[in-house]
Amino acid sequence: MGLLSLGTPLSWDETKPLADHVRDHGITQFLHTWARWKDVKEGKGFLWGDEIEYMVITFPEDGSKRALLSLRQSEILEELKNVVIDLKDEEPEKSMVVPTFHPEYGRYMLESTPGAPYSGSLRDLVSVEQNMRFRRKLAKCHLKDNEFPITITSYPRLGVTDTPFTVPEAWSEADSDASRSLFVGQGVTNPHARFPTLTGNIRSRRGAKVEINVPIFKDTNTPSPFIDPTIPWDRQRYPGDDEAKNGAAKPDHIYMDAMAFGMGCCCLQITFQAWNVNEARRVYDALVPVTPIMLALTAASPAFRGYLADVDARWDVIAASVDDRTEEERGLKPLKNDKFRIPKSRYDSVDRYISSDPRNKDYYNDIDCPMDEAIHKRLLDNGIDDALAKHIAHLFIRDPLVVFSERVDQDDETSMDHFENIQSTNWQTMRFKPPPVDSPIGWRVEFRSMEVQLTDFENAAYSVFIVLLTRAILSFNLNFYMPISKVDINMQRAQKRDAARSELFHFRKWVFPLGRSPSHDDWSSRPSSPSRAGFNGEGQGEDTATNGTASRSSSPGSSGSNQNGDSRAPGEEVEEMTVDEIINGKNSFPGLMGVINAYLNSLNVDHVTRCEIRTYLDLIKHRAQGKLCTPAAWIRNFITSHPAYKHDSVVSDEINHDLMKALDEIERGTRAAPELLGKAYRGSDHH
Repeated sequence: MGLLSLGTPLSWDETKPLADHVRDHGITQFLHTWARWKDVKEGKGFLWGDEIEYMVITFPEDGSKRALLSLRQSEILEELKNVVIDLKDEEPEKSMVVPTFHPEYGRYMLESTPGAPYSGSLRDLVSVEQNMRFRRKLAKCHLKDNEFPITITSYPRLGVTDTPFTVPEAWSEADSDASRSLFVGQGVTNPHARFPTLTGNIRSRRGAKVEINVPIFKDTNTPSPFIDPTIPWDRQRYPGDDEAKNGAAKPDHIYMDAMAFGMGCCCLQITFQAWNVNEARRVYDALVPVTPIMLALTAASPAFRGYLADVDARWDVIAASVDDRTEEERGLKPLKNDKFRIPKSRYDSVDRYISSDPRNKDYYNDIDCPMDEAIHKRLLDNGIDDALAKHIAHLFIRDPLVVFSERVDQDDETSMDHFENIQSTNWQTMRFKPPPVDSPIGWRVEFRSMEVQLTDFENAAYSVFIVLLTRAILSFNLNFYMPISKVDINMQRAQKRDAARSELFHFRKWVFPLGRSPSHDDWSSRPSSPSRAGFNGEGQGEDTATNGTASRSSSPGSSGSNQNGDSRAPGEEVEEMTVDEIINGKNSFPGLMGVINAYLNSLNVDHVTRCEIRTYLDLIKHRAQGKLCTPAAWIRNFITSHPAYKHDSVVSDEINHDLMKALDEIERGTRAAPELLGKAYRGSDHH
């Protein structure tokens, strides 16, 4: 999670005077990186990796019906670090494939990555699930017998006030100064200085605690209006502790008041390395409209702070949990002390497309997107094109939130820390990532909207889907541009209860370059003749596609890219579709699955590999069709059908215990969940 520097963190009062210094030197650092890389036409090639986050759940040995969050992150990571070192010593030739584990915001969270990037080859794609299973197995081996790594997005009882929800118990009257929360103590937060400082400085900059209100799911016995009786209304230890009483806690909503409720959620993120900066920007833009669709399809968080919510996804919870905007910036007061009115939290959906592709029309960037004009001009004066300059100038309207005293003065030619200070605390659905200093790593793009899934099979399936989609986008030079305002509408719809089945989403109807009219056979899932190469013979064979030739030939600025616009009027480009139609197609629109099938049909794929990939794609196809439910729908149904559920929206200790047990059993394959995974899923115990 962001930049984990070591040093002495500064309070907000100490950080605020340094904000312009950090911004100024951050831009200088970016310009040095740009100068080093701008003329590099081909980097290290297409590489990618995933990040999976787990919650460590413990079941008390006393046999009580409770499932608690284990706060042993530091101890567990230390043991895993030693294991990774041992593995590398034993098999040095395989050290590049040893996975890595990282800290996250919650002291009950672990993050894992493959340890080395995957290529775009199909052989690597079909190895992803095995790698994910290996990581989970490693983690399990270094947990206590009553601890389990569960990939659940939102722990349903984080912040309850009736019983403890962590072990050891996290609440302490003395240790919650950073958030001043009524519900969670600082004990749930990673002890690294960055995290409590981030928490405290967000609250200090905002001038109040964060306000998170999620609509309650109204069941037959849920009070109406719902006024949460578990809020400790009279707990007043700090100025401002009466915020809940004074209107921060809304009727008919689940109220939360700390960063932990958002950044304590888990997700699945995919990072791609592109061949060059133009390709990275092209992929970034193309995936922006896809982010809300994948949020709806991966929805996995229907419960917060002991209650069932009337939403299925985490996004707005996290956005509110780190919303450091002042009243002036939120438009509640006239601008006087602040420079900008800022429409969104710093954790939110993308505000601008960034590619220099001629198809990136001004009218697609149609929302209020304030930027620092001086930074914009400085970037233009130094050779940055307008689209990218506006993107960075918009990110840099934000202040730095954590500054370490030892890192105030830096060598701007050998450091990117000031740039990353701002960049890494703009948590958007997509992130454009410049190359690190003194590293062979190139330009990267991070896909950030997906919720983590309950099994490694699902997480692998969504990872494979997104990777194949990027390959198809570049190979066929597809056009997914649509107004950002409609992407924002889609983000709100994606979080609604059962959105994957019941909501309509805006999406572009015509995605192919002009002059190319693919037939239905091109996007069929049936195996194709190896001689047929995609649309009208313009695809690539497997060797070409996986070594980057396909990507290079279709990147922005290459020959022919200026003929790929669409002459239709802006209002005719987009229509509302179901998730099923967007994924699986309708009429002449092939859907995202259709373009992936066309890409696969353009490759020489052996039967076994094709069948393995098809297993993953079928999961997503059937989720989109509604034949399989999302994790959020499965969890909601488990809670509402539990014998102890009183139809009052409450997720009790007993229900939560049984839910966590069920999720572990599903992952291991000792409990069937065909409505979620289909009938073929076997589980980690059978691999």
